[in-house]
Amino acid sequence: MADESGVASVDRAFQILDSFGAHDYSLTLAQLAERTGLHKSTILRLSDSLLRAGYLARIPDGSYQVGPKPLQLGAIFQRQFRTVEHVPAILRQIVADLNESASFYIPVGSGRVCLHRVDAPRMIRDAVKEGDWRPLENGAAGTVILAFRGSKKSGMDRVRNEFWASSFGNEVDPELAAVSVPTFGPGGALVGALSISGPRNRIEAVGTSAIVPVLLHYAKTLTAAFGGDIAQSFPQPAH
Repeated sequence: MADESGVASVDRAFQILDSFGAHDYSLTLAQLAERTGLHKSTILRLSDSLLRAGYLARIPDGSYQVGPKPLQLGAIFQRQFRTVEHVPAILRQIVADLNESASFYIPVGSGRVCLHRVDAPRMIRDAVKEGDWRPLENGAAGTVILAFRGSKKSGMDRVRNEFWASSFGNEVDPELAAVSVPTFGPGGALVGALSISGPRNRIEAVGTSAIVPVLLHYAKTLTAAFGGDIAQSFPQPAH
């Protein structure tokens, strides 16, 4: 029972920390109780431990803020994080699901670089290699990066609202096509673009209505791995 009680206390402490939103300056005890569903006495007891450890801070009006400790852990996470430990596995899953080659592009200066690539096991496919540089002005991945860098070009609002872009033979090669979605890190910052690509006729046969949900599913998985907030980065459209 002692172990179960300890685990429950840890879970409740995480509830308290998770109740803080990106736009909250501070939260009162009553607000924490409302958001967590915990009794105020429980919050007071757990907050004492969180305060001592630096996960919470109390300001003069008596309300609570997130303390400095999560920032320290975030810095450690950023130093330790390696895309090679996360992205290739996701690309392999995309290839298995869609049977087309998958790539992960990152913005570099005025262009984009293919940081990771997994080829589909098919004789005919597009020729993309890790380390290849492409301009931002063409291709689905370039469009995604431009859109989430704030480009005002025509069509960018649609990309920002729907979280995907496509290229069907009209930008890079008339026989090739690609579909791409964004991935995000802490604070909603763009990390890179997740893409599939291949012969245009095959991509068209599958269709963006089938491709986009698969890519977005894995983009959200990577966003979480990158330390991003999925709900903040991929908000649901208003109905």
